[in-house]
Amino acid sequence: MKSNRKAPATEVSRREFLNIFAAGAAAAVGTVTLAPLGNIARAQDSSALRMAWLTPATFDPRSASGDSEIAVLNAVYDYLIETDAASNLIPRLASAWDVSEDGLVYTLQLRDDAAWHDGSPVTVDDVLWTIQWHRNSESTVASLIASATFEAAGDNQIVISLSESNPDFLYNLTDNKFVILKSGAENVGVEFNGSGPFVLDEVIPGDRALLSANENYWRGMPSVDRLEFIYFDDQQAGIAAVQGGTVDGIMRLDNSSFLGFSGDMNFHTTDIPTSGHHLTRLRSDRAPGSDVRVRKAFKLATDRDAIWERVQLGFGAVGKDSPIGPAFGQYFLADADVPARDPAAAATLLAEAGYPDGLDMILHTPNSGTWPDLAQAMAAQWEEAGIRVEVQLEDENTYWAEAWMEVDLGVTGWGARPIPQLYLDLAYHSEAPWNESHYSNARVDELIETARASLDAETRTAAYKEIQQILLDEGPVVVPYFFAQFMVLASDISGVELHPFSGRTNFNNAMVG
Repeated sequence: MKSNRKAPATEVSRREFLNIFAAGAAAAVGTVTLAPLGNIARAQDSSALRMAWLTPATFDPRSASGDSEIAVLNAVYDYLIETDAASNLIPRLASAWDVSEDGLVYTLQLRDDAAWHDGSPVTVDDVLWTIQWHRNSESTVASLIASATFEAAGDNQIVISLSESNPDFLYNLTDNKFVILKSGAENVGVEFNGSGPFVLDEVIPGDRALLSANENYWRGMPSVDRLEFIYFDDQQAGIAAVQGGTVDGIMRLDNSSFLGFSGDMNFHTTDIPTSGHHLTRLRSDRAPGSDVRVRKAFKLATDRDAIWERVQLGFGAVGKDSPIGPAFGQYFLADADVPARDPAAAATLLAEAGYPDGLDMILHTPNSGTWPDLAQAMAAQWEEAGIRVEVQLEDENTYWAEAWMEVDLGVTGWGARPIPQLYLDLAYHSEAPWNESHYSNARVDELIETARASLDAETRTAAYKEIQQILLDEGPVVVPYFFAQFMVLASDISGVELHPFSGRTNFNNAMVG
């Protein structure tokens, strides 16, 4: 069995880890020698697959969020349950499950053939330790399982008891951060001993991660011997690397670049609709966003259709200022009327709110993909209503790690989730861990709780639709569109099924040549 090279035992703080990646230092994991990306040759055989990603900020599951970070976790570790491209629940470490008639008790059967990369078996104790680890750190995973107790039972089983019914509870176990760790794991995010399909051999901070196939993986040894994630600080550099054959594929790229690959016989292109969306949001707990008239002014100053056409180039779907979009079928408020853009009416609302001369604000946005385009398009539309914004570009992963929850006006990208409840529980309830707008609405809280617990489909649907109407009328977010997920691969690459959240794409069955 191939073994991973462990990092030094010295603990690296999250901030230090960020700084190491940003500087491209080579001391975080083992002793390494940096090689310039230009010297990486295109794979000449079927033994290696090389993918381009943006430079990650952290591999600690508690704080990882970007695709490049989740991609490493997904390759090195296992989830209890995962989802496929159609949001179906797929067994992973949990090979099967049963749910009681009242929806309060879930029994998970763990696999008996899964092993850690150090050769020891994966056990129920590892799962229970991981759960407690998240709870001790009060991570977002802890909030998703707050109503549950977990106990070992029977033959490699876990019994989960809920304090109230939650028909979507199993989806909470698929959260991007909820990889299973070995009991007693130390220096998590710096040292890696997973049970997943690939062993993390080496990380060259700011440059690449080198992984090798796990020969003893319970699903079978991956088709490629080596998986290399090559990191770029700039998305266009990653795109150029694909065009030049330095790497084999990329999953995060802007729409115009994706169109540039379409029709080129040297590449395979894939696009799928998702629930992922981009938004701009105001902090609603302090001025100016605390005044509902200001929030309505931003909405009236925005032409969502025009932004969708300009930024998304016809991919995805137009949004209606909530995280629930067409991908969620019956839950989507399809017949909601979005107010037509009216800059004059927006300016009147600003004056009534005490801003007769308009507003001057900074719009913070990540510096990759289509986010800068979105920010500029928003700024241009808002200016006519007297909303003058300075677009400030932020390093993407640093922004997520340090600033996005604090700024008064910001652009946020929400990756695809399989169910609407996850968005609501993570970002829109008053006590949500990622409530970036600091929004608090007692009726919305009540509806979120109703939708979470109800076993009646009509009740849940009604709750979701009322939430959408409230957010459209007075919420602190403008969601102009839901984006498509893209993938570009060299023509000799096959066996990769794109996941709506690209970092959760599995490479087990990838083939080169």
